Amino acid sequence: MHLPLNQRVAILLHEGTTGTVGKTGLALLRYSEYPIVAVIDRDAAGKSLREITGIQRDVPIVESVADALQYQPQVLVIGIAPKGGAIPEDYWIELKTALGAGMSLVNGLHTPLANIPELNALLQPGQLIWDVRKEPPNLEVASAAARTLPCRRVLTVGTDMAIGKMSTSIELHRASKLRGLRSQFLATGQTGVMLAGDGIALDAVRVDFAAGAVEQMVMRYGKDYDILHIEGQGSLLHPGSTATLPLIRGSQATQLLLVHRAGQTHNKNNPHVPIPPLPQVIHLYETVASAGGAFGTVPVVGIALNTAHLDEDAAQEAIAQTIAETGLPCTDVVRFGADVLLDAVMQN
Repeated sequence: MHLPLNQRVAILLHEGTTGTVGKTGLALLRYSEYPIVAVIDRDAAGKSLREITGIQRDVPIVESVADALQYQPQVLVIGIAPKGGAIPEDYWIELKTALGAGMSLVNGLHTPLANIPELNALLQPGQLIWDVRKEPPNLEVASAAARTLPCRRVLTVGTDMAIGKMSTSIELHRASKLRGLRSQFLATGQTGVMLAGDGIALDAVRVDFAAGAVEQMVMRYGKDYDILHIEGQGSLLHPGSTATLPLIRGSQATQLLLVHRAGQTHNKNNPHVPIPPLPQVIHLYETVASAGGAFGTVPVVGIALNTAHLDEDAAQEAIAQTIAETGLPCTDVVRFGADVLLDAVMQN
């Protein structure tokens, strides 16, 4: 589903602008082409978005949807991604206020809203509720069909969840287009789907058909593009992740990019789960990807290092250490650009 690009957007981000649950809203602020006219976060109201996030947009932060109406938004996007994907109880009044004011609603959480009678009763002609997390129709079990495609298929994989796989794929896609390549970003999570207007919310797909959903999407684009940048999800190292293996199998990736947060040694939400040395992680991903394609060669060609928590000197030092540890090209694509990693992709 596409919203018209001229729609004025407000992002509901209570406790998300400076907290840990605002991944969706912050990514939209960084990458969306929509005119975003307000951020709604009672904890950060009145503060500067640039100063607290580093995102180069001048968007006011207000306390409530009612306060955002002065900026005439036409769409409210739920910008949080809490554990479990449920809508917090105190969001309901905000959603009803938005719908009552004539705004459409974009919902990326697991709780579907489009079929709730109380919300539907507030809809006026031209309004819609878009539940992003829906299983695509007509799915089949994967068959490794993507191996027949002539294009490069670059999949981001990670040492943990929520470390920058989507941002890496988007930055590589942008760099590819600047080089004149026929490039496409393939979204596999709710935020990526909101940004691209297409894709699959992989965690809404039944597990038996997850690889098939990826394969279906890759086959739809693969013959018309030189390079597909496939948004990674989860991690083989995370005990609760189910999405990485279907992505590997369904995409039949030709190259992998490993995404890692500099200095992280353990799973963020499960500190008893260590992150092994990166050469071991690389070997794991290459082995699994090779098996998923019946023992073809699928190399990790570079490391995308998330250094957002470091100053620039420390970031450069972390990149140099990672290069020395792995022998692979490495950079922070958000901070320093994606050309180093795109070179690595194109040389393999």
